[in-house]
Amino acid sequence: MSGIAYKLVDADEWHAAGDAYGGSAVDLADGYIHMSTSGQLAETAARHYRGRESLLLLDVETARLGDAVVWEPSRGGALFPHVYGPLPRSAVVSERGLAVDADGVMHFDDGTVGWD
Repeated sequence: MSGIAYKLVDADEWHAAGDAYGGSAVDLADGYIHMSTSGQLAETAARHYRGRESLLLLDVETARLGDAVVWEPSRGGALFPHVYGPLPRSAVVSERGLAVDADGVMHFDDGTVGWD
């Protein structure tokens, strides 16, 4: 599978990462960087980032990750992209600032609300 996958990150962690992002505390504990497809993103935001501000949404070109990206089933069977190793900044094709409100809805810095 290839295309764009998405990673929600703390803005300060991303800006401090340099050429490659090593992952959040959860990523490090699990041994891979969790990412989502466009269809999984809203649930990921609501489930794991509710009430958080100062976030970035990274659009990641999975072809630039080569064999580091592995599509693996979640508990529910859906395939999620996981990156084994650091996420290189060169694989990120865009980034957008956002917050996730108490109801789990994403609010982007440009005023856009939600995810289609």
